[in-house]
Amino acid sequence: MPLLWLFISVLAIAVVGFVFGRQRALSSAGGDVRSLHSLPNYYGWNVFMKATVPAFGLIAVWLIAQPLVLQNSIAGMIPASEIKEGSNIGLVMAEVRRTATGIENAVAAGVFSPALATDVNADSVAVTALLKEAGQVVTSEISQSLLNAAQAFRAMNATGNLLMTALALIVALAAGGFAAMQCTKDYKARNAVERGILMLLIAAASVAILTTIGIVLSLVFNTIEFFRLYPALDFFFSPEWAPSFSGRGGSSKLGILPLLWGTLYISIIALIVAVPIGLFAAVYLSEYATPRIRSIAKPMLEILAGIPTIVYGLFALLTIGPMLVSVFGQDGLGWMGGGRAVMTAGIAMGIMLIPFVSSLSDDIINAVPQAMRDGSYGLGATQSETIKQVVIPAALPGIVGAVLLAASRAIGETMIVVMGAGAAARLSLNPFEAMTTVTAKIVSQLTGDSDFASPEALVAFALGITLFVLTLALNVLALFIVRKYREQYE
Repeated sequence: MPLLWLFISVLAIAVVGFVFGRQRALSSAGGDVRSLHSLPNYYGWNVFMKATVPAFGLIAVWLIAQPLVLQNSIAGMIPASEIKEGSNIGLVMAEVRRTATGIENAVAAGVFSPALATDVNADSVAVTALLKEAGQVVTSEISQSLLNAAQAFRAMNATGNLLMTALALIVALAAGGFAAMQCTKDYKARNAVERGILMLLIAAASVAILTTIGIVLSLVFNTIEFFRLYPALDFFFSPEWAPSFSGRGGSSKLGILPLLWGTLYISIIALIVAVPIGLFAAVYLSEYATPRIRSIAKPMLEILAGIPTIVYGLFALLTIGPMLVSVFGQDGLGWMGGGRAVMTAGIAMGIMLIPFVSSLSDDIINAVPQAMRDGSYGLGATQSETIKQVVIPAALPGIVGAVLLAASRAIGETMIVVMGAGAAARLSLNPFEAMTTVTAKIVSQLTGDSDFASPEALVAFALGITLFVLTLALNVLALFIVRKYREQYE
């Protein structure tokens, strides 16, 4: 049974349980609602929750545990000859899973017959050709042992899904029946339902934490696999980025330094553009603008935050780049060879960051107590002197936090860099040369026909965790500064 239908079946059992539990409670009270400990709907919700929560919990645990159990079972079928130099059993199992998924999709599309999908003597070369013809992801020629492992994985996965379906339905029926038997007039259904809702709220609050942990763990495990294949010292300290994929000859040089330099260089130019404009706009909106002008200007300024980054990339490629070339290109100062450059991406990204800086700074400036302004005016200071010598210094910690948050946003940008800065990984101080960033290379390393058994593909995870640590440090620093500011003035 497909997973969606399993969910619908469990919900149907719970709905029937809701009606039955409610009617049973009323019957036990002789139809008199006043004799019940709780309102009738509480008895129904008690059955509904006790039927769905254990069943859905079983499904969630099963879906997490089944791939691990299958991997341990199938790994023994992989001969040592299948684990090539520079690879490991985990990467080979990833290929087994992709092959099993490809066979399943090909059977569903009618490309494979069910008999061929389960035939252990099927020709692996023919199966590879059929999978590629069906548009399935196969990164290498499938060997006979790998094909047999994929067939076993598919069969065991189907058996596991069938068993999960049966157990989930049995658990839903059993738990719902037990809860329905509890529905008597003296049962404290309201207390049980409120405890269940409290646990649901706690689980919802834990989703963000668990998601972050899951993201970090996935990056860490794949990064460990990368560093088993490629020296960590070369990755962090090599000044050259030159991946060489299989079949192209040569050995890869995967140094992160030119990518980090491009990321920081473009982000610095973006902040040079965004911070003055955003800060001046915030000062005007909070200190000088009339309520009517503010009500119009602030929403229009914040529209920039809603524009997709791909649009900024097109703007950089089609407008900013040609404008810079006309001034700094061969017909001008001769500093710029093409429209894609650090300056192009930096200016476009700076425009994108203006609403981040202006909106946060505006809120922070408005949080400065009016009594400080009034005291400055009482001492004879003008409005501009009050802003320079009182308001801005008082709001400075919060403004610094806003700038750091904008910097972390700039570091994680991809599309503007891809379209505006080019793809050259180099260490250079010339802002009119093409460069690239960490995020752009993560995209390029994970697209195309990359072999996931190679360091050229796994390096994306090492780049990702490096970027994660960098942006996390900036966000923590920004939140620390903002929190310190708020404690001072609230």
